[in-house]
Amino acid sequence: MSDFSSSGSDEDLDPELELLDELGGKLSKWTNYIHGWQDRWIVLKGNILSYYRSADEKEYGCRGSICLSKAVITPHEFDECRFDISVNDSIWYLRAEHPLLRQQWIDTVELHKAESGYGSESSLRRHGSLLSLTSAASGLSTTSASSFKKGYSLQEKLAEMETFRDILCRQVDTLQKYFDNCADIDSKDELHRDKASEDEEDFLTSRPDGNYLLNNNNSSKEKLFSVDSLKGSLGIDFKGEAITFKATTAGILSTLSHCIDILVKREESWQRRLDKEIERRRRAEDAYKAALTELKKKPHYGGPDYEEGPNSLINEEEFFDAVEAALDKHDQIEEQSHAERSRASRQISLPPDTYSSISPPKYLTKVEEMVQSHMTYSLQDVGGDANWQLLVEEGDMKVYRREVEENGIVLDPLKATHAVKGVTGHEVCHYFWDTAFRNDWETTIESFQVVETLSDKAVIIHQTHKRVWPASQRDVLYVSVIRKILSTNENDPDTWLVCNFSVDHDSYPPSARCIRAKINVAMICQTLISPPEGDKEITRDNILCKITYVANVNPGGWAPASVLRAIAKREYPKFLKRFTSYVQEKSSGEAILF
Repeated sequence: MSDFSSSGSDEDLDPELELLDELGGKLSKWTNYIHGWQDRWIVLKGNILSYYRSADEKEYGCRGSICLSKAVITPHEFDECRFDISVNDSIWYLRAEHPLLRQQWIDTVELHKAESGYGSESSLRRHGSLLSLTSAASGLSTTSASSFKKGYSLQEKLAEMETFRDILCRQVDTLQKYFDNCADIDSKDELHRDKASEDEEDFLTSRPDGNYLLNNNNSSKEKLFSVDSLKGSLGIDFKGEAITFKATTAGILSTLSHCIDILVKREESWQRRLDKEIERRRRAEDAYKAALTELKKKPHYGGPDYEEGPNSLINEEEFFDAVEAALDKHDQIEEQSHAERSRASRQISLPPDTYSSISPPKYLTKVEEMVQSHMTYSLQDVGGDANWQLLVEEGDMKVYRREVEENGIVLDPLKATHAVKGVTGHEVCHYFWDTAFRNDWETTIESFQVVETLSDKAVIIHQTHKRVWPASQRDVLYVSVIRKILSTNENDPDTWLVCNFSVDHDSYPPSARCIRAKINVAMICQTLISPPEGDKEITRDNILCKITYVANVNPGGWAPASVLRAIAKREYPKFLKRFTSYVQEKSSGEAILF
């Protein structure tokens, strides 16, 4: 699936609801640390993201869904195909097939989140809500009753300040009028003195109504000023007004002082609240840091960030401990299943020696090359300049290793020699090659399938190994061929060989779920016979199988080198002992197959 698919008819959709159209596509979703990444059918409709096991199972209901209203979409920092969608404590880890498809998914999810999320204009319109963004905002500014009680004294003093302001304004107007009248009278008196000096015959006469008249030489009379108006202008109680003005300003200053005291107390209260909030935040940050540190110490938490990878949060020591614990658990399960198989053991007859040559020419050259290489180099002695190091020695079994790294990946070749009594080289190679017995002795395989049968002694096999967390799951695609190599010297025994080497096949390309490992493995066996006494027949007591097992494995991925080497040292001897014991058990009581 490289594109989104859309369902629904354009004619049935309102243009405003176009974003509610259903979109679907295939993504890899992280399930858990056992199954890892699994392909899932992801459906995006409105602001709901759902997933199904497959597109064909949609009718059975989704396996999970999240609302995108408050979702956070985070592209992974290092993995170009991965992105995470989190809503509170729920996190979906998703991977696309390539970065462009990932970006397409992210853009589409972000668009649906923005246009279909609650609180958006289209959401309010669709849900028919009477709540507007304006009313919602105004609701946030509503003051609680407790805040009114705390601010009542300040509000009262502010009202007093308003009253004082009105009184003070009226007093200022009165005093201003008084000063203006005084200035007018003073200017009129000065004018009168100027005129008197110019005309000495002019004089004032009084009238019964109390007004003063100015007489001149022309016997004309002019009114100079009114006594009532003078009294009216100067009749203001200046001393009383001054005392009232002083009292008003004192009241204002007192009220201002009270307001300042209230504000200081309120500031102290808010400062205490702020200090408490800062302390709570500091404790929360300390708790967060402690939890994060503890989380890093516990790699068993699920999530792809704690699995094998170049940016894994788990260190080498924790990686090794987790792998070793998982392998111990696998061993316990295998011991139980082995006991059950032993109780239900069945007799199996080996097929006759009907191995023919490989017919498909596509792999013929590669097969011949591998067989000749193993017969030439794998049987060479481990001494000399090969730099083989003895890893394990248990009785007749010896395991050697040569340390090789390429681009940081451990490619250590392993070589083991063993001698097993009572079985032939043909029997050992047959049980190692025949897929009918594979699950009886191989404990690391989760599933395998014969992809193509090349001949009666050569097949192509796809094999998926069990996942050992936190390492990623791995699969192998290889040709497995069995051969009998006739000896060129009559004193030397014939050689049986099983060769397994990686190939490519169109039907099984590498998947995102598993890391494709590369192998080149050979089981080389020779049968040594000690002659029986007299004319007695050869029994299993007279035969000994000399085994040489070589393995060149490129695990791929990012597992630490120290972990890979430690696991190889532990698991290869166990595998060889388990397999040879199985062959001895199966061959016991059967006719010897040389």
